[in-house]
Amino acid sequence: MLSLEEQLRYLKKGLAELIREEELRERLAEGRPLRVKAGFDPTAPDLHLGHTVLLRKMKHFQDLGHHVIFLIGDGTGRIGDPTGRNVTRPPMTRDEIERNAETYRRQVFKILDPQKTEVRFNSEWLDALSFEDMIRLCARYTVARLLERDDFAKRFREGSPISVHELLYPLAQAYDSVVLQADVELGGTDQKFNLLVGREIQKDYGQRPQIVATTPLLEGLDGVQKMSKSLGNYVGITEPPEQMFAKLMSISDELMWRYWELLTDRSADEIQIMRARVERGELHPMQVKMDLARTIVTDFHSAEEAGRAAEEFNRVVRRGEVPSDVETVALPPDVRSGGELRVDKLLARVGLADSVSDAVRKIKAGAVEINGERWSDLRYPDSAGGCLTIRVGRKWKRVAC
Repeated sequence: MLSLEEQLRYLKKGLAELIREEELRERLAEGRPLRVKAGFDPTAPDLHLGHTVLLRKMKHFQDLGHHVIFLIGDGTGRIGDPTGRNVTRPPMTRDEIERNAETYRRQVFKILDPQKTEVRFNSEWLDALSFEDMIRLCARYTVARLLERDDFAKRFREGSPISVHELLYPLAQAYDSVVLQADVELGGTDQKFNLLVGREIQKDYGQRPQIVATTPLLEGLDGVQKMSKSLGNYVGITEPPEQMFAKLMSISDELMWRYWELLTDRSADEIQIMRARVERGELHPMQVKMDLARTIVTDFHSAEEAGRAAEEFNRVVRRGEVPSDVETVALPPDVRSGGELRVDKLLARVGLADSVSDAVRKIKAGAVEINGERWSDLRYPDSAGGCLTIRVGRKWKRVAC
């Protein structure tokens, strides 16, 4: 059993903000399982590591014996979360919501314990609200308070439209907390306003206000922008082990510590000890990053697959050998010319360049290897048989001549 202080330290690891710590301390001291809620609108079918920061914190509450509620916002999803939007979000269809929700259910249990997780859909109570119920809910909060929200305030100043239904989103999310009698609600830092509305509405319903715990928005592989599929700086949790491993090994040494903190169960003390050893020269950053990648891949696949991914990374990236799963394609007939192969055309035809002009740029930049030799010419001798092994950056292809 952990002491109260140890529990608090474990739960606070990686949090951006905790409102209020003294309230959490009091409820932990009661010795009962807390009801911990986190809501996810099913706006995208696949999760990436950025989404798992919140799931990881839910798991930490589970580790300490608390009751975790994974709330799928199929009701609020039809409103559309206005967070971070400068225009009204198009409402989702019922089919989109159901399809994405099913995918979520399969993915979240890569981190959460399915035996200890209550999965709920907020349409269960939101759909049951009558018009009179909705009016009573709206009467508990003012438009002036809603317009304090940064997203709404910015759009109001700029004269951008704000639809009335968007103003209902924070109230609907707050009502979720009332129905579920949440002790704690978790969310990203961009959700802080909504979570605080939940505290106010719970008090108005005669409940103890929930503790608000926000998690940071995870930086993507570039270390600058928030992890996002649209920016291409993400690691999907359903990606193959080798791909996940290689992406994680591409992050900077500094970002590595952020990932240790937000994406693993290692305690703050353990991470600090590792960091101190690196700073003293007792531990190489590459080994720490390898351990991080292996830990994360194990979470979403298995220890065996993580081990194979590590070996593949060592073989391909560190020793420069050919990947075991490199694709073999036929030589396109239009790249032969006068006993030679047009390398620029070849790269474009087999998908190693976006176009012939892109291929020329890559060749001139020294990014192309053919049969282990860096190749800077636009032409290559026609072997008239066998295979060429071509590498462009991290992409490989075998071309059967």
